[in-house]
Amino acid sequence: MARFATGVVVLSVGGEHIHGMTANAFSSVSLDPPTVLCCVAHDAVMHRAIRSAGHFGVSVLGAGQEALARYFADKKRPLGPEQFDGLEWTAGPVTEAPLLQGATAWLECELSDSHDSGDHSIFVGDVVGATRAEGGSGLLFFEGAFRSIESSVEPEGA
Repeated sequence: MARFATGVVVLSVGGEHIHGMTANAFSSVSLDPPTVLCCVAHDAVMHRAIRSAGHFGVSVLGAGQEALARYFADKKRPLGPEQFDGLEWTAGPVTEAPLLQGATAWLECELSDSHDSGDHSIFVGDVVGATRAEGGSGLLFFEGAFRSIESSVEPEGA
C-alpha cells in the first residue's frame, strides 16, 4: 500500500471528547448526498471519541502542515484539550470539532454508519458543513514519506 498516494487529514472531535488524530484512510463516498468515510483502529482514542460524540471534523492538510500531521500522529502528545494548546483552530459551527487553520479544506460530519473490518472501524459520515481555502498545495503520503502536490485550479477572478 506504500505505492498508493493518499491525502493527509486530521480527524477531530470537539466538546466533552475533544481529540485529534492524523489519518490517511479517508475518502469521499458519495457526492449526493455528500458522504465521506474514515478508518480508525479499534484501540485508538479517536475510535471511542467518534462513537461517543456521533460526529467528527476533518481538516484536509496543506503542503506546509507536515509538522501538524506528525504531531497528531504522535502517541506521546497530551490528550484532551491540552493537545490543542498553542495551535490555531476554530470550533466547527455545527459539530464544535476543532478545525485547524491553514488547512486546504474543512468538513463537519455526522456519523451515519460504521462497519467493523479487522482491527479497524469504517466510520461513514454525512457532510453537514464544508469549506475550502483559496489556492494552496495539498499534503500527500507516498512510500512512507510526506510529499506535496500543487493545485492546478485557478482561484475565481484570476
